[in-house]
Amino acid sequence: MIARIDFHSGMPVYLQIVQQVKAAAASGLIRPGDPLPSVRALAEDLRINRNTVARAYSELESESVIETRQGSGCFLKDGGASPLRKAVRSGRLAEALDAVIVQAHHLQISDAELQSLLVERLEAFRQRQKDHQSLQD
Repeated sequence: MIARIDFHSGMPVYLQIVQQVKAAAASGLIRPGDPLPSVRALAEDLRINRNTVARAYSELESESVIETRQGSGCFLKDGGASPLRKAVRSGRLAEALDAVIVQAHHLQISDAELQSLLVERLEAFRQRQKDHQSLQD
């Protein structure tokens, strides 16, 4: 599930874990009800501190992505309606997009190139979803 951690990316390790769990859930790699690795097991696999994994799981739980069942571990929550209002969800996404726009500006990527790249990445994401779904069937 967690492909790799990039210690040189500048992004905190716990946020990399959060993003990778969300990506795995969005792509169907993990499904609602599927267990996540234990804090200890994931920390050992990634060779990081257990507190880092615990912080990532806590963040995921606060965002209602996962749920912790006492004595059983952490599980991906049902992908039903988000507990966050649409305005909050849109705001969070807008913040992430603003960061991408700033990065594109610094890399001297034109608006047209950025839009083209977004369309390309969306298509690649949809294709990965289809590929994964066909493997499940």
